Amino acid sequence: MILKNDKVQLGLILGFIAPFFGVIFFYFWKFRPLTFFEFLQYLGIQKALISSMISVSLLANAILFTIYINTRRDHTAKGIFIATCVYAIAGLLFKLIY
Repeated sequence: MILKNDKVQLGLILGFIAPFFGVIFFYFWKFRPLTFFEFLQYLGIQKALISSMISVSLLANAILFTIYINTRRDHTAKGIFIATCVYAIAGLLFKLIY
């Protein structure tokens, strides 16, 4: 199975995809009566919510990272960590700019 491989590239792919599931979880958790498009428009208006959405979306990476560290697939965990750092820096820059 592909998820049993221990490669940095797999970790990067997983680390860049998992936060999108975190965004979807955040939408269902906080904004379910709205459509997803209305949710995105609301985020454009209420910029303060972006940092909480980024935190919840990066929680998905933290869960993946923990799973891969505990199963001793360190190269994949390294890729997840790199993707998490990229997302976190992009989130901070976005917060500072807007």
